[in-house]
Amino acid sequence: MCDLRNEFPQLGRTVYGKPLVYLDNAATSLRPRSVTACWDEISSMRTANLHRAVHRVATEATEAYEAARDAVREFINAPEREEVIFTSGATHSLNLAAWSFGEAFIGEGDEILVDEAGHHSNIVPWQMLCRRKGAVLKVLQVDESGALRLDLLPSLLSSRTRLVCVAHVSNVLGLVNPVREIADAAHAAGARILVDGAQGIVHQKVDVQALDCDFYAFSGHKMYGAPGTGVLWGRRALLEQMPPMFGGGEMIQTVRWEETTYAPLPQKFEAGTQNISGTPCFVPAIECLRSMQQDECITEHVYRELSAMPGVRLFGTTPDLSRKVPVFSIAVEGAHHEDLALILDKMGVAVRSGQMCAEPLMDRFGVTGMLRASFAPYNTMQEAEYFLSSLRKAISMLK
Repeated sequence: MCDLRNEFPQLGRTVYGKPLVYLDNAATSLRPRSVTACWDEISSMRTANLHRAVHRVATEATEAYEAARDAVREFINAPEREEVIFTSGATHSLNLAAWSFGEAFIGEGDEILVDEAGHHSNIVPWQMLCRRKGAVLKVLQVDESGALRLDLLPSLLSSRTRLVCVAHVSNVLGLVNPVREIADAAHAAGARILVDGAQGIVHQKVDVQALDCDFYAFSGHKMYGAPGTGVLWGRRALLEQMPPMFGGGEMIQTVRWEETTYAPLPQKFEAGTQNISGTPCFVPAIECLRSMQQDECITEHVYRELSAMPGVRLFGTTPDLSRKVPVFSIAVEGAHHEDLALILDKMGVAVRSGQMCAEPLMDRFGVTGMLRASFAPYNTMQEAEYFLSSLRKAISMLK
């Protein structure tokens, strides 16, 4: 564990004179030395525009960028490298999918199904699409534990359903959704399925073929990679029919006043100068992710302690902890989530407070916000214990 923690320099700093306990990993993970070294090396030695010039430095920059595409393809078991589209993050990926899929496949009266626990990035783009196209947005609700109401799927899916959009893992509830079961139901109804994998890529072994999804979106910065990087994977047969969202350099085949034709995949969706230094960091980030393993004892211990803590309401509960990742969102009776977060910060504990970009889910559970602690493999049992004791102290200060 010491060797692992040494790879993440930020874990060695202090805040307010106390060792930093970083438990905001669901928002953004820390970056290991291998990732920052990759960024620095390309930024200082291989800066050149991609896919354009024939000089040596441009060739090296392009090779590093395309090596990342190969690494991602292998990591998620995509059938073809051309199906891996690089974006600036999951939000970009989901908006790209919404706009381009919508232009190709959505008409007036068609239906899109989203899940109630979804991140705003997997809700708002579909609302915008429905408004633009005259389509209908439907919602797959969650039960009191936070689990998706799969019993409602047959009544929600219809011959007009074109796309089902669900999270692989909820960024609030920390529950792993049964993506393959939902995919089977969607396909049986003639619909496609898109998966928001921003949390799933971190906590699950992702095989897009085994999941049988049609799109999978995720960010680099949540999986120990560079900020401003992301991926949209999609089936070639769909991507070929979808128009590009952005027009510009390198996404074209020919440009004439009469008509422009587009480049083949994946360039069709990667207009302009891409993230020259950041995208190649997928390679060391994936290597780092593969080398780490979450301590299940931490998940079990924190879950058990929070569940038993007086006045604390834990969201995302399950008797089967194999379906629970170490993301814990709570509300405390008589204490505001932001006040708790501010007190914890003074104790050196970094957590998230607020709506977690999931306001409809907050409404579902009747709260204005929550406090979230999210763990990574570099977090220790000692840090988990310190978080729990600090939380108890913070609650007592506000009672």
